[in-house]
Amino acid sequence: MGDRPADRTRVVRDRLLLYAVAAVVTAMVLAPLAAPGYVLRYDMVFVPRQPLTWDLVAPAQGLPRAVPMDAVVSVLTQLVPGWVVQRIALGGAVLLAAVGAGRLVPTERTGVRLLAAVGYAWTPYLAERLLIGQWGLLVCYAALPWLVRAGLELRAGRAGAVARVLLAAAPAAITPTGGLIAFGVVSLLAPRRGRWRGSTIAVAGVALLNAPWVTAALVTDAGGTSDPAGVAAFAPRGENWAGPLTALAGTGGIWSAQATPASRALPLVPLVTLVLLALAGAGVGLLRRRTSPGVSARLLVLAGAGFLLAALGTVPGTADVLRWAVAQLPGAGLLRDGQKFLAPYALLLVVCVALGAERLVTRVERTNREVAGVVLGGVLLLPVAAMPDLAFGGAGRLWPVSYPADWPVVAGRLAADPGGEVLALPLSGYRAYPWNGGRTVLDPAPRYLPATVLIDDTLRVGDVAVFGENPRLREIRQLIGAGRPAAETGVRWVLVQQHRADQVDPATLAGLELVYQGVFLALYRNPAAPPSPVMAAPARWAVVVALAVAVVVVIAALFRRYAGGLLRGNLRSEVQTLEDWHA
Repeated sequence: MGDRPADRTRVVRDRLLLYAVAAVVTAMVLAPLAAPGYVLRYDMVFVPRQPLTWDLVAPAQGLPRAVPMDAVVSVLTQLVPGWVVQRIALGGAVLLAAVGAGRLVPTERTGVRLLAAVGYAWTPYLAERLLIGQWGLLVCYAALPWLVRAGLELRAGRAGAVARVLLAAAPAAITPTGGLIAFGVVSLLAPRRGRWRGSTIAVAGVALLNAPWVTAALVTDAGGTSDPAGVAAFAPRGENWAGPLTALAGTGGIWSAQATPASRALPLVPLVTLVLLALAGAGVGLLRRRTSPGVSARLLVLAGAGFLLAALGTVPGTADVLRWAVAQLPGAGLLRDGQKFLAPYALLLVVCVALGAERLVTRVERTNREVAGVVLGGVLLLPVAAMPDLAFGGAGRLWPVSYPADWPVVAGRLAADPGGEVLALPLSGYRAYPWNGGRTVLDPAPRYLPATVLIDDTLRVGDVAVFGENPRLREIRQLIGAGRPAAETGVRWVLVQQHRADQVDPATLAGLELVYQGVFLALYRNPAAPPSPVMAAPARWAVVVALAVAVVVVIAALFRRYAGGLLRGNLRSEVQTLEDWHA
């Protein structure tokens, strides 16, 4: 049936409509990025050309929170400017999230697919992670429906499914959280009795994609435990009168109020969540009928596990256990900001809401088709109406700016006289630059400057200080806090960022030589610290080997995916793809 010309024409038409709607949604969300420059907000830092330094590939003193993401960006910005990489990453994440969700829904109705596409690209989860700048997590969010779809194809025994699983998991694994989500999805969905070979290869391949950050965590000097104060600081927060669990049920609840759209505080938002949950409940039955019992049950387990991890920090009993784990168990710090694991729940919620809407519309169609169309359109637009301030870059919160001329000048000075650490003062990990409209952003210096840059890894959330794991910075904080000059820390360079009213104490700069004085940056050299090139410890080369293995996995998957004419199956009917859900 899927090979008839009429069916192929319908598939092409429906696909084009889905991509068109996804493109419109992407343009609505990211409209400010049409302006030149870089969007710098909280954890989102892009620079014109990010150097490929050891600290970005395999951090020696910190936990690998951005491994291998930083290495990927460093390589890409050697080929194209950073502003291009940023737009491809953000635009691709929103676009592919919408298209992936639309194609995943087990339905023959184009309107239902469009509903899922809009719903998945307009969730509070996407809005909040975008506004906090965690674009790597959004890449995982976008890859998730494609990964689930590939997992279903693997269960159905389709040719090339293993390669598709690995290619969908690869972008998710650019961050540790994304890699864990991808590994959980594949481990849960792929295994099937009688088809152990393909599922074993898929699970092992995704494990190898996670190898870079796992290896980096094993070889760093930072240790694996974290400050348990982060459990309360990063716990899900209520966004309105209904509390944190209801916020999580609506895919929101991020710990930062500054990353939350203002509309989430409206009193009607919990009622919208209730409507969506009711539709999802109606859609679960349809999902079970259109899938094998194993598929629907595993998806429910996956979503439930994500919700449970998200809620750990806000439930009194589990919060105590989590605090103990974070302080005692290496790697448990990944669970402090549990809301980021809500992505699988968000995907299943959207799929079930779409199916629930289909069930409702089908009933209404029996009496009035026009009203049924209005109902479907209303449900499709409900996420946009409930959170209109996601549009235009979160109501203007994402706005591109240009780096002042001081930045390339300082980078050039350090490139001309390499060697030694750079200490960024005042001690702070996040800064609110006047040239960035006062928006808070992670200090760009470690990604802009071709050197090892030390920035304070203490994060202040309200009145709570969450200390980082870097032992070198702990030593420097103690010296500076005791009133000792920066020259005694052993750093070769000191970068003073002149964006705050509380300027650096002159005593801190005693004994340093001024090398460059600009409007926003001042660079000092420590004459007591000679040039000391970064020596790569053998353990750091293990991270490079792990990166190389991950690259080989991706290349092998690409070869397997496109060798042998596998592209010829891309236009098969969506009706035929429903078989994957039943497998």
